Amino acid sequence: MRVRHATSADAEAVRTVHYASIVGIGPEKYGRRQVEAWASGCGTADYTAGIESDAVEYVVAELDGVVVGFGSLSCESPDGYEAEAGGEVTAVYVLPSVARQGVGTEIYAELERIARKRGIAVLALSASLPAVPFYEAHGYDRVAERDHEFSSREDPGVSGRVVEMQKEL
Repeated sequence: MRVRHATSADAEAVRTVHYASIVGIGPEKYGRRQVEAWASGCGTADYTAGIESDAVEYVVAELDGVVVGFGSLSCESPDGYEAEAGGEVTAVYVLPSVARQGVGTEIYAELERIARKRGIAVLALSASLPAVPFYEAHGYDRVAERDHEFSSREDPGVSGRVVEMQKEL
């Protein structure tokens, strides 16, 4: 497996991983309606714009030439957090078939390396409930818990609990 910077050619593979991860791992802590609302945002998300943004770093993990995971890091201070941070981990997702095999850890390690290189001293994130143990294992502390509205045109107003977390680098 190798982790590399994403390119716009990876956008559809990122969409596929994102969707598969949500529907595969989301039901561990969320109900059907919440997972469906959360996953519906993948259909309209503009992954190419995110990958091409100067303010966001995207990486992908490849296994035998197939993208099996991705991560993203906003290199700007996040809004709406209790924590004061210089950057935000906005995603670490892997295909369910490679979950808990170190792929997410490798993706996260690369995001943290990029943050350090950019001089970011504190990272924050908003973790879905299934992801909280992953981030705690990587040194994150819980800051707050709140409701998050999942993006869904078909079923607006669906929310679920998320945990704001932070880590000093």
